[in-house]
Amino acid sequence: MNSNNSDSMASLLERQKLAHTQQMTVSAAERRERIQKVINLVVEHHQDFAEAIEADFGGRSQGFSIMNDVLGSLASLKYTRDNLAPWLISENRAVFSPYDQLGSTARVEYQPKGSVGIIGTWNAPLYTLLAPLACVLGAGNRAMLKPSELTPKTAELVQALFKQHIDPLIVSVVTGGVSIGAAFSALPFDHMVFTGSTNVGKKIMSAAAENLVPVTLELGGKSPVVVSEHCDLAETCKRLALAKSNNGGQVCVSPDIIYFPRDKLAQATALLLENFRSFFPSISNNTDFVPIVNRQHCQRVVDLVEQARTAGCEVHSSHEVVSLSALVSTDKRLPLQLVISPSKAEKIMQEEIFGPAIVLLPYDDINEVITDINSRAKPLALYYFGEDQAELEHLLANTSSGGVSVNDCLMHAAIHDAPFGGIGASGMGHYHGREGFLAFSHQRTVFVAPEHDPRGEWGLLPPHHDQFKAMMSAQVNAD
Repeated sequence: MNSNNSDSMASLLERQKLAHTQQMTVSAAERRERIQKVINLVVEHHQDFAEAIEADFGGRSQGFSIMNDVLGSLASLKYTRDNLAPWLISENRAVFSPYDQLGSTARVEYQPKGSVGIIGTWNAPLYTLLAPLACVLGAGNRAMLKPSELTPKTAELVQALFKQHIDPLIVSVVTGGVSIGAAFSALPFDHMVFTGSTNVGKKIMSAAAENLVPVTLELGGKSPVVVSEHCDLAETCKRLALAKSNNGGQVCVSPDIIYFPRDKLAQATALLLENFRSFFPSISNNTDFVPIVNRQHCQRVVDLVEQARTAGCEVHSSHEVVSLSALVSTDKRLPLQLVISPSKAEKIMQEEIFGPAIVLLPYDDINEVITDINSRAKPLALYYFGEDQAELEHLLANTSSGGVSVNDCLMHAAIHDAPFGGIGASGMGHYHGREGFLAFSHQRTVFVAPEHDPRGEWGLLPPHHDQFKAMMSAQVNAD
């Protein structure tokens, strides 16, 4: 039933949709039961997931995978399970006058959409499937999951365990490479969720448009950090070094560009390197540091840094190495690379880095920073470090981003009771919490008419009398 060819996927989707039409009302108890089965699966097999992810990355710490993917997934699933009941209650809405005085009512009901396709990514291969799945199941839907082919052992395990524990007409899993992903994205789902790059997101949206499938896209971009003149620079650099090291820099909300006051740039550079080395005294074979997922992605990060270096940029490394390229063929762990003031023409200023490298830019005035941020596509995250409230409010009022963290990085994305998503090139739509429930629910208005229909008495029914137009025109006003 979890066969990977496109005909089987289409057949399975058709059967899921049929099952949905046969049971369109899904009680809160049944939704919680479906979520609980997924929770039980993750709990029972959390060690298996940690081992599979470790193997796919060639050495990602099992402890990190349990923290990031297992506990992160469980938190999303449990939050939806435990907060679901009030979300299902229909909401009364005001009816227009004079029907409100004649006994009319209106309400908004939240219906399951049907079958939702979820395409996960490799950097958080379990979390990017199960976090949106929590909201999908909470909204009463069924789902088909497509794990990333770049983490094949995790994908195979997800498929095998769901086949063993979960009714495939509720949640099913398909695996495969690019061709399977393309066929998956072309299926007529009732909604689709994709986590990944902006370029692939465009292809997903294009394929979905053929069937008018609504999409939630969680993409990325060059998330900037603005460091104020008024901040604790030592603490700021400590938190930035820690954030950039998370998952080896392979995080959609990882900081890509840091703006420092010009007179603090040299000190900040030293502090970033010092803090990074304190967290990771060594890089090669250090199990605390996550390697790049594969050699191709590792080489891409190296190329971004080396192109900037060749162009004359100052580059600082947290650890001395003979050659960054030599590390690509070893354990794929790279020391932190700080690239100082590259021009906008350099690739590292145009592409999301997705690895342990970061651009440092000096500034003299906050408005210069705002202009520079707004010259690029809207990022998934924006960060500010400082204690100047007026400056922060000015920055927030004049920039746009998917989310914001102040005096830390990544944290806003971990809030279950707040929407997570991008804007523009960094994505569209949200999941997490009630906003995720709403995203995967059809919000249907139900109007109940009064027993008595007064339109004939008001002269509104045809054939219209000579004064009909005058009656209508008399109501055209600006009050």
